[in-house]
Amino acid sequence: MLAAGAVNDTGSGVPRPVLPDWRPPKIGRLRRLTAGLRLLPDFMIIGTQRGGTTSLYRYLCTHPAIATAHRKEVHYFDHSYAAGLAHYRAFFPLAAQRAWTQQVLRRPYLTGEASPYYLYHPLVPGRVHQLTPEARFIALLRNPVDRALSHYQMICRRGWEELSFEDALDREEERLYQDTAGVPEAERYSDARHRFYSYAARGRYAEQLERWLAVFPRKQLLVMSSEQFYANPPAAVNRVLEFLGLPTAPTTCEKQYNKAEYSKMPPETRRRLTEYFAPHNERLFSLLGERFDWDESR
Repeated sequence: MLAAGAVNDTGSGVPRPVLPDWRPPKIGRLRRLTAGLRLLPDFMIIGTQRGGTTSLYRYLCTHPAIATAHRKEVHYFDHSYAAGLAHYRAFFPLAAQRAWTQQVLRRPYLTGEASPYYLYHPLVPGRVHQLTPEARFIALLRNPVDRALSHYQMICRRGWEELSFEDALDREEERLYQDTAGVPEAERYSDARHRFYSYAARGRYAEQLERWLAVFPRKQLLVMSSEQFYANPPAAVNRVLEFLGLPTAPTTCEKQYNKAEYSKMPPETRRRLTEYFAPHNERLFSLLGERFDWDESR
């Protein structure tokens, strides 16, 4: 993926981390029994990982017309698709709650989720379109250079990475695609390696958005940069509310969720990633008709 020689980490004396298998999130019995009476999401924040999705979702859910899902990241369309539709619906509010809010309180009532792997997983757009063709989607895109390091640091904190950042970039393509010959695509993208070790791959945003735009019209997709979002959270939240057809209202945007501190990237590594992402970013800007102010000189 990134030009450099492969690094052999065997024999180092450092045990390889055991990557966790994915299991569908648990849901209570009452919710399962009432799944058929529950709503489907009106909107989804589809990505990107380490791009501010948790903060945006929490801010939106302080709006009086937005009801939270039982958990922010349901991960139905990527990891839990085999669990079935009833499993998915169990995470959302009852349809009766919407009816009461609209008829008694005379205000809109929307619900949604935020699963940032949706943007990257190639089968998700088609699955979503089959179930919720009228839903709206929000993608927060962070400077892919910074996103890659943040992703790497998160995986290190969880104990699932034994390589240096530079070595992990060198080995990325090998890690993502080793032993995948003949493996169905749905299973390949449920492999923990694709979730955890896709540091650079997840920053190739244009190819990911093109998959969504192949099945959804552009008007159903809002794309913002994470840097714009964090520079002025209230303005960004209001932009999302307008996109969802909701009136703007005071929202709580004080806390930044999942913020982490880590050492700066070495200049040579930043230059390397900047050069790698340059054509992918240009493809993205052409697709969107908008350029993001991603300062590559930090």
